[in-house]
Amino acid sequence: MSDSIHQTSKAWPFEQAREIVKRLDIEKKRGIDRGDKPVVFETGYGPSGLPHIGTFGEVVRTTMVMDAFKALTGGKIPMVMLCVSDDLDGMRKVPGNMPNQDMLHEHLGKPLTDVPDPFGKFESFAAHNNAMLRDFLDGFGFEYEFKSATELYRSGAYDDMLRKALHKFDDIMKVMLPTLGEERRATYSPFLPISPKSGRVLYVPMTSVDAQAGTITFDDEDGTETTLPVTGGHVKLQWKPDFGMRWAALNVDFEMFGKDHQTNSKIYSRICKILGHQPPVQYVYELFLDDKGEKISKSKGNGISVEQWLSYATPESLALYMYNKPRVAKRLYFDVIPRAMDEYFQHLSAYPRQTPEQQIANPVWFIHHGNPPEENPPISFALMLNLVSAANASSKDILWGFIKKYEPTANEDDNPALDRMTDYAIRYYQDFVKPNKTYRKPTDTERAALADLAARLKDVSETDATDGEAMQTLIFSVGKDHDFENLRDWFTAIYEVCLGQSQGPRFGSFVAIYGPSETATLIEDALSGKLG
Repeated sequence: MSDSIHQTSKAWPFEQAREIVKRLDIEKKRGIDRGDKPVVFETGYGPSGLPHIGTFGEVVRTTMVMDAFKALTGGKIPMVMLCVSDDLDGMRKVPGNMPNQDMLHEHLGKPLTDVPDPFGKFESFAAHNNAMLRDFLDGFGFEYEFKSATELYRSGAYDDMLRKALHKFDDIMKVMLPTLGEERRATYSPFLPISPKSGRVLYVPMTSVDAQAGTITFDDEDGTETTLPVTGGHVKLQWKPDFGMRWAALNVDFEMFGKDHQTNSKIYSRICKILGHQPPVQYVYELFLDDKGEKISKSKGNGISVEQWLSYATPESLALYMYNKPRVAKRLYFDVIPRAMDEYFQHLSAYPRQTPEQQIANPVWFIHHGNPPEENPPISFALMLNLVSAANASSKDILWGFIKKYEPTANEDDNPALDRMTDYAIRYYQDFVKPNKTYRKPTDTERAALADLAARLKDVSETDATDGEAMQTLIFSVGKDHDFENLRDWFTAIYEVCLGQSQGPRFGSFVAIYGPSETATLIEDALSGKLG
């Protein structure tokens, strides 16, 4: 089916792809014939708010598994990603950042597709947010099929499963009731009728269930006993039974979700089995944390948004951040951006020199769907930030002046990645580095060593001036000559006294780009107190 490197790759997307292949093999052994039906990868979306960084993470990671599955199966098995919007859910609260608050309050409890668009641009609130989701996904070039829960319910696509759920009402209740508190157990129903009078999604007990007729009976908000068919969008399922029903109705083969779903995933699976289908392969990822170590939340607005990340770094660096250790909780804040940028280009530059086994374990294989471009900027993002700081660069023209002196063949047209990096670095420096710079005075030992370093830099030969290794060796020598027991302390002193920060990339590389004489002037300005 595929060569051995795909079968043995330890990259997590390949591990998941192999689980999907096992699922297909089990189906064959059971005599299940899929025909030409595709393997279904699903992601879910709550349209009560705008798409966010978690949405990006889930879709880009699912795409990585799809790429691995395609490689594993030689591209012979069709597949599709479904992006399902839960837009038949009732609006439980009005988001505080929306216009027309009073109008929205009047429609509380109604399906999001029946709530008017507060922006006045679309036929409903859900339609507005669904359009934003599609624009968001299209902007990254994701391939997917969009599915509206409202359309799936009202078109009849879910009717067969809803009838089965009604026939299995007692079995579903046996799954759900032990998970609920005593008070909620007394009124719980997996079916939520939509009031034909108020249009609201009702959380009410059933007075009777008629599986043969395909109906439920309940008391409407005004106390009137009402009977509705479970088909045609007259009712929807509670979210946990809905999760399992959706898996069964859409024949989902793979879905990933955050750790907050992990406990409930057993419920989803049991519901799916009750409805006669095998649950999909499931992958649980850890949630992101903000700068204080707290879980990122849409309602809190903590952490960082996709738009913010893309103001300071490339989409590829964000995709890399999503690829790395998805089962480990990670801080997702502005200070992770420089490292993500540099790690991406490190992986990209290593790719051509790697063996096939190494290449399919390299994140850029997944980021670029098995065909990474050849881009290798001669300067790291961290180094670029230091260059912006030292040169007080407010425009990319200033930066390109230093870059071309260091790398004469580099130019804006032939090095687009490097050109974009100059814009990102200036913006990031202005917003995050500059406001936090704190210069300190050197100790007597440090002052003497720095003065010596400045003097030696003025005497550097033209040959060594752009040689980062030669500059690094020179800096090491000065540290040793001034009896720094730990040379790390020497480099920390350079950064804290001359650049107002505690760490950075190799200082020798910085000197080679910025220039030895310019660096000597920078040191002398720091020693005279001009920078603080």
